[in-house]
Amino acid sequence: MELSNKKALVVGFGRTGFETARFLKDHGASVTISELADNNDLGERARQLQDMGVHMEFGDHVLETFTRADLIIVSPGVPHTIPPIRAAKKKGIPLLGEIELASCFITEPIIAVTGTNGKTTTTELIGAMMKQSGKKVFVGGNIGTPLVSYLTRQDKVDCLVVEVSSFQLDTVASFKPSISVLLNISDDHLDRYPDFAAYARAKARLLKYQTAGDTAVLNGDDPWIRKLSAPCKIRKLFFSGRRKMEPGADIGPDTIVCHGPFSYGQIHTQTDDPPVPGHENQAEISLKRVPLKCRHEIENISAASLAVLAFGGNVNAVQRAIDGFKGLPHRMERVATQHGIPFYNDSKATNVDAVLRAIACLDAPIHLIMGGRDKGGRFDLLKTAVQQKVKSLILLGEAAKKIDAALGGCTRTRIVATMQEAVAAARDTVSAGDVVLLSPACASFDMYKDYKERGEAFRKAVCEGMPS
Repeated sequence: MELSNKKALVVGFGRTGFETARFLKDHGASVTISELADNNDLGERARQLQDMGVHMEFGDHVLETFTRADLIIVSPGVPHTIPPIRAAKKKGIPLLGEIELASCFITEPIIAVTGTNGKTTTTELIGAMMKQSGKKVFVGGNIGTPLVSYLTRQDKVDCLVVEVSSFQLDTVASFKPSISVLLNISDDHLDRYPDFAAYARAKARLLKYQTAGDTAVLNGDDPWIRKLSAPCKIRKLFFSGRRKMEPGADIGPDTIVCHGPFSYGQIHTQTDDPPVPGHENQAEISLKRVPLKCRHEIENISAASLAVLAFGGNVNAVQRAIDGFKGLPHRMERVATQHGIPFYNDSKATNVDAVLRAIACLDAPIHLIMGGRDKGGRFDLLKTAVQQKVKSLILLGEAAKKIDAALGGCTRTRIVATMQEAVAAARDTVSAGDVVLLSPACASFDMYKDYKERGEAFRKAVCEGMPS
């Protein structure tokens, strides 16, 4: 892709927009950034780019800026339905995302991960497994570090492990990972997509440009993934729902058995682990040290293991990474225990399916804190789980009344105004053997900057109420 002297417009000025603008400028493009927020809110990064000669337009999206561009790079959070983007598309101006732009300049193999739930955990696990296998790895994408930032690094890696969202996949035109991982597809972002089928097709774009030499690690239990991957002429490994004669993994109570063919021992760790004797096409991975054996977490481990083994990773290194993995903040994170009552922070659960998975993890009666900004989720799908396992439901945020309408009759329910009130309400009703769970099923943007800030607010409310 030739960028020199091109008029490039970057829409949105978060971290991804900043890194993208810097990359484009370094490659000779004439760069403009269009951002709705006021300049005063953006600080040092804006000044850095202005010093580099990047033109900045704040406070509005100017139609003429879009229609005069040679190339538009749009941030994932910007809807493609806004009038300036629609006008640019009508003129035939190329619309790319940062993932597509970066991949055009990356020659190293990419392992890319998507799915409604579990993307971040699986991406981090793959990165840890590859590092244990003695490989230099870049871990980034939707997980926090923009893919384009890899191109500004001096040190190169053996493999890039990239989390990719549906919004990012909407703007790919050639993105071709060596190994793709498609974890699951369930209701989410229906405030952005016209229907579930459109959202599912966006997720399946991860496979679109792969060819016969590439590999897809797939959830065989997911009917949408089965349907959308069926036409793809690529090597397929199923981490769950493997049918007879299909390569992939079988999940048991304490083990995962991976069926190849694989190339064990091609990548040795720094301790020079030998290949597993007599197991060229099969490997057994222990789950004994996994602290919370939720089905979805085991599926994430299974998917990560297959991806790394398919790449040529060492099975002993895979096992070490699993044994040492402690989970991620804000994802079924046990933040405290008070009088024998555990408090779990699952703030990253921003859709209904994630809450179903969280409830399934816990055997004790649950005091469930939900709510936030609705993304078009069907809260009624939680009815059976709430009736069976939720002792009390505490609701907050913009979606509180909608959730109450769907679930309020299933258990004792209370609507509160703040996280502190939510935690206090849970404490008022707990008894021995119960658990408290924050699992919102909603976005956080009505009250917080992001799910991390919401999770920290929960942690703070829990800890402030602890006896000194």
